[in-house]
Amino acid sequence: MKLRPELFWDTNIKNIDLRKHAQYIIEKVADFGHDNEVRWVLNLYSKKLLRKVIAKSRCLRPETKALWVLLLKK
Repeated sequence: MKLRPELFWDTNIKNIDLRKHAQYIIEKVADFGHDNEVRWVLNLYSKKLLRKVIAKSRCLRPETKALWVLLLKK
């Protein structure tokens, strides 16, 4: 999937590495991603990693955290 520049406005999108910058990508998509981007993140990263990033994130809005905790329950 091609990363949407508007979502990653604060960095050069060409320098984003899917593995190295997983936390950054997950946080951006969790808070501001479109449906197709959310599905892409859910397929790309393990639930274990997603849970860890969501739980430890200091930048996600509380509503976003609560939603993702529910989404990743199973």
